[in-house]
Amino acid sequence: MIIALNNKSNLNKYEFLEYQEKMGTIKTKATIVLCPTYLNINLFHLTKIHLGAQNVSLYDTGAHTGEIAAEDLKSSGVEYCIIGHSERREQQKETNEEIKEKIKKLLDHNITPILCIGETKEEREKGQVENVILEELNSTIMNFSSEEKERIIIAYEPIWSIGTGLIPTIEEIDEVLIFIKKILPHTKVLYGGSANEENVEMLKTSPWIDGYLLGGLSLKPESLKEFIKKLEVD
Repeated sequence: MIIALNNKSNLNKYEFLEYQEKMGTIKTKATIVLCPTYLNINLFHLTKIHLGAQNVSLYDTGAHTGEIAAEDLKSSGVEYCIIGHSERREQQKETNEEIKEKIKKLLDHNITPILCIGETKEEREKGQVENVILEELNSTIMNFSSEEKERIIIAYEPIWSIGTGLIPTIEEIDEVLIFIKKILPHTKVLYGGSANEENVEMLKTSPWIDGYLLGGLSLKPESLKEFIKKLEVD
């Protein structure tokens, strides 16, 4: 079980130091991946939690003002990196081709990509979910080798569910995850999108979910502890 935590653009230096102390008290059998802001990466000192990043540059090190290269992330101890989050696709206009190139950079530096995919509400209502998922996968990773595909983690996040409190039914989630696993049978698939301590008991009934990508919940260590406790109770 993988639990990836996306702090997004939250927690200044002092808030992160306090937050990190609370995170150090979490006990779990799961692999926890914490993805702080770039500025907080070098403040990270937890030993039982893995370090992740929220993005990587298209470029190698060099004359690229404001960019953070995969080599730089690796040198700071980053093991995982979120790629293609819907907020970056919308706000920074990231394309699937750019996402593909970023995944290549990460794999070249032995950083595990966490590729975000998912549909809008309109696409779901029009019955286009599988077409959207297939296009995102075909455009980003389907030309990679089998070994490279197995190194990539997929995070299915229905865009309309992120930060809204809305969540698909477990049947709808399973339907998408089964579709993904038919295409990528050896790839781990996470669920993200308003997952929390209130709905985790429903979510854990799915045999297809290999873990979770958590945004808002990642900022609340006590609620996260409750999420993990419920997740791990048989």
